[in-house]
Formats: sequence, structure tokens, C-alpha cells
Amino acid sequence: MGALQVNSDWQKENSDVFWAEIAPCDHVVQIYETDDSFLELLLGFVAGGINAGECVIVIATASHLRALNYKLQLAGFDVTSENELYIPLDAEATLSKFMVNDWPDETLFVHLVSDIIAKARLGGRPVRAFGEMVAVLWARGHVGATVRLEQLWNKFCETQAFCLFCAYPQSGFTQDATESVMHICGTHSKMITTNEEGTGNILYRTITQKAVG
Repeated sequence: MGALQVNSDWQKENSDVFWAEIAPCDHVVQIYETDDSFLELLLGFVAGGINAGECVIVIATASHLRALNYKLQLAGFDVTSENELYIPLDAEATLSKFMVNDWPDETLFVHLVSDIIAKARLGGRPVRAFGEMVAVLWARGHVGATVRLEQLWNKFCETQAFCLFCAYPQSGFTQDATESVMHICGTHSKMITTNEEGTGNILYRTITQKAVG
């Protein structure tokens, strides 16, 4: 039987170094208190990828995409369709392409994500991806579907090589928060947050599954 273990010690790393050195199949999660802290970290994730010549896929809610695009523009990045290193996608619209009766259909999911990754990899570019579809399902109260979608991402990443990042608002963990957080953490390899120094650094914990009994 597997027991979830979360390293209790937060470690600090430069944001660009953290994302550059992350294992290709690592699945990273942020549980954030405010939109500002989330968008700050997402901006660093996207900007760092583009600056490194990676194609960055962002599947986020419409409001978060607008806010991110605004921040990217202020930072001097091109957010138009001509930018081959940035692929923004609406989370609700993307979900609708593979959800069947409020449950993620594996075949439809794999077909859709494979097409997105293939587009991102044109020319042999490295890829990093952010996804907020799980947070949308979680907010709807679809806990089982959320965990299943996280599992499908993990299964897909076993045959691909890219960094995967997702985020949930802490407000969604108000009831039996400890158990809920463990459900989510159990599908990830690292949990991250920001610190007082902003996007320049990341605080992170390692999550492992250890066999017991």
C-alpha cells in the first residue's frame, strides 16, 4: 500500500533554475491564497520558458488568461497568435472537448493533448505546460473527475517529456481541508509557493509515495 509523504521542509530555489532542472515527468502543484500570488508565479513560469526558447502551453480560465496576457505585455512579451513560443487556451473550452457526462474521456483527452503537444514541439522545441482545468472541475465539486484528470495527465507524461504545472485556489479546500489537500498532492511530485522575494525564487516541497505495510 502506498503512503503519501510530504517533505515538511520548504526549500528555496531560483525560479528559472527550478523549472530548468525539474525532471521531465515531474508534476508540480501550487495551492494559492490569492490570485496575485498565483499570477506572479505563473508569469515567472511562462516568461522563464519563453526566455529559454521553450514553447509554453497555458490552459487557464478566461479571467486568468486576460490577467496573464496583460502582465506579459507589460513585461515586453508578444502575446499575439504570431508568437510560436506561447499557446494560450481557455480552460472551459478545452475541458468541453473531452468531458463526457462530467467525466474525462481518456481517448478524447489523449487525442486532444497529443495534438496540442505536437503543435508546441514543432521544430524540436522543448515544452512546458500549465493547466487549470483540474481547478475548474474541483470548483464544481467534481472531486473524482479532478483526481482522474490529474491521473490522465500523469499517464500521458509517462510517454512525453515536458514539465507540467497546475494550481488550485486555497478557498476550494474549506471542508476537511487536510484530506482534500492529500487527495490532490497524491497526484503530484512537488508542491510550490512563492516567497517574499517575488518571482525570482520559488519555495517548494517534495512529495513521494512510499510503500508501507
